[in-house]
Amino acid sequence: MKHSDETKRILADSLKELMKNKSLEKISIRELADTANVNRQTFYYHFEDIYDLLKWTFQQETVQLLHVDESSLLWKEGLLQLFKYLEANKEFCLCALQSLGRGHLKRFFYSDISSILGRVIKSLCEKLNAGEEHIAFLTHFYTLSLAGLVESWLLGEMDQSPKEIIEIIDIFIQDQIRGAEYRIKGIG
Repeated sequence: MKHSDETKRILADSLKELMKNKSLEKISIRELADTANVNRQTFYYHFEDIYDLLKWTFQQETVQLLHVDESSLLWKEGLLQLFKYLEANKEFCLCALQSLGRGHLKRFFYSDISSILGRVIKSLCEKLNAGEEHIAFLTHFYTLSLAGLVESWLLGEMDQSPKEIIEIIDIFIQDQIRGAEYRIKGIG
């Protein structure tokens, strides 16, 4: 198993290196295998195609950063680590975004990020007796919002630092929950 993980990591590192200079669709399996010093069959033993390798790479390197406790504080730390990863791997991430487009990246990450945000939102909504449908809607809303913000930040369209973005998101979620509490209690 350890050898298998090492081979996958070598393939992932080779893909990241190639994506610094080429779009994903211009990278062949042969070129990737040669860069990783493995044969094509070794590649296909581990992955169906380059997109499968890309998905595995992102899951190993980014999604695990967000798999933290429901605690708001830990969730914010996980998100900050995600931004740090994106900054450290900006060329790779931009190439993936430009090569695949938002739709493909959304399919890669939606279920993972949605389950993480869902846990956070569910924990924050406990005292509201919010129904599953309401929690599911909020989770979907915040997942799409977060994806859009991260993409915009990655593209250089935002002036805020990752810490500022996370604080704004946290304030927005807390205000949403507080507003719901007031609505339920008939205040304001």
